[in-house]
Amino acid sequence: MNLIDSFINECDIALKTLSYKKNGTGRSYPGKRSTENLSKKEKNLSAQLMRVNLAGEVSAQALYRGQAMVCKDAEIKEHLIQAGEEETDHLIWCRKRLEDLNGNPSILNPLWYAGSFAIGAISGSLGEKTSLGFVEETEKQVVKHLEKHLDQISKNDIQTIKILKTMRADEDEHAKEASNEGAEELPTYSKKIMELTAKLMTSSSRYI
Repeated sequence: MNLIDSFINECDIALKTLSYKKNGTGRSYPGKRSTENLSKKEKNLSAQLMRVNLAGEVSAQALYRGQAMVCKDAEIKEHLIQAGEEETDHLIWCRKRLEDLNGNPSILNPLWYAGSFAIGAISGSLGEKTSLGFVEETEKQVVKHLEKHLDQISKNDIQTIKILKTMRADEDEHAKEASNEGAEELPTYSKKIMELTAKLMTSSSRYI
């Protein structure tokens, strides 16, 4: 695939991601299309958290695509693409649950996609081991982020809890897979920058 074809392909994938029309792997939806007997306060909190998680999944799609685009190792590239496809399931689930809760996606999602794609391409250009290290650290931070949401969300929102727990298990597995592929640990300053970037995204996406 030449440069122009690759660019067109990535634009097509970006549009499908941001319009939430990707198919995923076909895994069963962990939740049900129901808001149960949630109070208005509980429902609003769940919608805010799922809007944040949807923004995170948009970013994850872009991150993997950016890394895969510049990856020169065929095996690792395939791993990145496959992990991205598995993340598509999370994108679909978050969107469905947000709709159940009558919430809307963050209007900043296109910005998060573009920024994450660039970060993925930059980290990928630093070498396969560094790229995998970036994946591992990202997934570890996502697991911590999901655990915080599980602590915050109402225990009455059983469906959202099911979705978040399934996502947490998947993200933890992706981190382990990256480690097994030979990921190198990132320096402390890189981890801190990633944490600050994630905090900016989550705090703004929750309300915008």
